Amino acid sequence: MAWNWKHPDWPQFRWKSVALAPLEARFLLNVGEHVGSVKHVGGDERRTLLIDILTGEALKTSEIEGELLNRDSVQASLRRQFGLEVDRRRIPPAEAGIAEMMVDLHRGFAEPLSHDMLHAWHRMIASGRRDLKRVGAYRRHAQPMQIVSGYVHRPKVHFEAPPSDAMEREMDGFIAWFAHTAPNGADPLPALTRAGLAHLYFVTIHPYEDGNGRIARALAEKALAQAIGHPSLMALSSVIQRKRKAYYDALEANNKDIGVEGWLVYFAETVLEAQAHTQRLIDFLIAKTKLYDRFRDQLNERQARAVERMFGQGPDGFTGGLNAGNYITINGASRATATRDLADLVEKGVLLASGALKSTRYALNLGDVHAWSEF
Repeated sequence: MAWNWKHPDWPQFRWKSVALAPLEARFLLNVGEHVGSVKHVGGDERRTLLIDILTGEALKTSEIEGELLNRDSVQASLRRQFGLEVDRRRIPPAEAGIAEMMVDLHRGFAEPLSHDMLHAWHRMIASGRRDLKRVGAYRRHAQPMQIVSGYVHRPKVHFEAPPSDAMEREMDGFIAWFAHTAPNGADPLPALTRAGLAHLYFVTIHPYEDGNGRIARALAEKALAQAIGHPSLMALSSVIQRKRKAYYDALEANNKDIGVEGWLVYFAETVLEAQAHTQRLIDFLIAKTKLYDRFRDQLNERQARAVERMFGQGPDGFTGGLNAGNYITINGASRATATRDLADLVEKGVLLASGALKSTRYALNLGDVHAWSEF
């Protein structure tokens, strides 16, 4: 089977820009909306938003590869690196490493890509690993680098990467291409096109023993950030993880030829979905701030604790909604107290109730986020 890197014109990818033009335009419009929305978020809340998004991305980019990390440890590591007060917990190497890479990506988005930067990222995400022969260096093993599934006696080869002895040459070419296509490069590409190509190009070379997918997604984020001129607050890996099979299917469908329009359209649409997800998080944070500004002095300690816990669940809230049992658990209150407190929260307009009796469920009354700006 022929792979894309065996094509005589490799790595001259081919696509039709007309298919991507409307997606590129929507991306830029969404960037403007994000910038406008974030202006309404205060400094402390903005840091909360940043850490929440980076935490989610660190967890999800690892989960895509089958590695499940501890959320509290990742978040604690991020808070430390941003100079925020945290407890003295010991953070495992994997959680500390992926958090370090996320912060390095965020802070150094504008820096030119280099071999040293990629090797540093690899050392971060491979922190604590003892099963890799080469950490922070391109692979050198003689056997083919293959992505396989199925039974040992009858494996299915989904992809075979270029041989290890070609890594230096291939990565020199990739880094030169990344600089050449940058916004200030000799032949700049539109944001979504460059990000999608960077991901596919890098993951095709597959230069490391492991961690290539995580670095490919980081490179896509770097390309997007360079296009808009500031770090991209975007839940890209969170969206990819929710539709992980579609992601791998799109990669496999575009690894046998240099015609990659299908991949670029898929990736562009995924970025737009990630932007929508991020905008929802921003709107949620704005609504949270406005609700607290309006009701903070009207809540007793139990109510404040429950509302904070509900906000902590994110835009989706408690599965099935908060109920009296949740309230009792959160506060250690009696059922009568819980019923009275919840009724008061509904009357004040903090919560919305649905159902009846024991089936009553409660949700935060955030309403139209944009309507809160007048409070």
